[in-house]
Amino acid sequence: MMVAYVRMKLLVSSLLAVATAACSGPRPVDAPTTTTPSGPVVTREPYGTVDGRAIEQFTLTNKNGIEVRAINYGGIITSLKTPDRSGATGDIVLGFDSLDGYLGGHPFFGAIIGRYGNRIANGRFRIDGTAYRLATNNGPNHLHGGTKGFDKRVWDAQIIPAQIGVSFSYASADGEEGYPGQLTVSVLYLLNDNNELTVQYLARTDKPTHVNLTQHSYFNLAGSGDILGHQLSIDADRYTPVDATLIPTGEIAPVEGTPFDFRESTAIGARINDAHPQLKNGCGYDHNWVLRRTGTGLQRAALVVEPTSGRTLEVLTTEPGLQFYAGNFLDGKLTGKGGRVYGRRSGFCLETQHYPDTPNQKNFPATLLKPGEQYQSRTVFRFGVQ
Repeated sequence: MMVAYVRMKLLVSSLLAVATAACSGPRPVDAPTTTTPSGPVVTREPYGTVDGRAIEQFTLTNKNGIEVRAINYGGIITSLKTPDRSGATGDIVLGFDSLDGYLGGHPFFGAIIGRYGNRIANGRFRIDGTAYRLATNNGPNHLHGGTKGFDKRVWDAQIIPAQIGVSFSYASADGEEGYPGQLTVSVLYLLNDNNELTVQYLARTDKPTHVNLTQHSYFNLAGSGDILGHQLSIDADRYTPVDATLIPTGEIAPVEGTPFDFRESTAIGARINDAHPQLKNGCGYDHNWVLRRTGTGLQRAALVVEPTSGRTLEVLTTEPGLQFYAGNFLDGKLTGKGGRVYGRRSGFCLETQHYPDTPNQKNFPATLLKPGEQYQSRTVFRFGVQ
């Protein structure tokens, strides 16, 4: 336990060092700066308890009035308020008004996903000849870390001094949800006055294990209604087709001439009901796009524009893939904030990640983390209006 604690403290220190470096000197393309407005920039308040452990909500606010709220249960972003074209502020993520909603069944609203975001075929993989079996919690497959993934864990939390940020840390035990190795993880949420929310991930392990962390907020830039009129562009020429259980076939296919071509800004709903067999497999969009990358730094993955409010969301990442999910399985059975019923396609996800089922796909970028290595990943959500 002491080794895990020391490892976690070192990870938090590394995360803070990276954050501090990103906030000093001229602003490079891949390192958004943070400035500190006068007065308190991060507050914390009680949010309930889980298994006797205190849950707190942290509120990050920049000088432009953008506000991010997150809790140390699952690292869940419970609220994200941004101004529209007229300056009116509205909440643009789906969720609940209290902890009780997040403790019930819900589709990963706002959570940190791990150890492995997305699906692993049949809940199985091998490392160095040893077979590992995971929970099959999505039909025949493993999804988003299993029955009790990182989204359902209580994380330690630390406010980032002199910055608009909070760091969440968690030590995942060897064998948790079937994964080998003790994995220590830190995730930083950092808001700056350029209206950018950075999500930064670090992890270390004491045994070889697969890691693929992501953030699972459901966005609706209009604040209500469906998301079919949102204009989306994705910086990708290819995507990974899936079978009927949403496991990649191994093919990396061109988007050209398909409903998956978002190289030019296109309404999400423009082709979502096409008869393309891939859309039938996903009941709409629930696929991984192979991002157009040069190098390993932070690069743009997607841009979303909501025409009525004028709100925009730009996503930049160090990851090779982007899972675009159009809320196909929201079915109106969940009642969220302010009594709002979350019907089909009332929110979308842009999950920056490695590709699904990578542990079983040799031609995909590797997700295996070994002792002595450090998992690092960074995604920026940039908010604006037009």
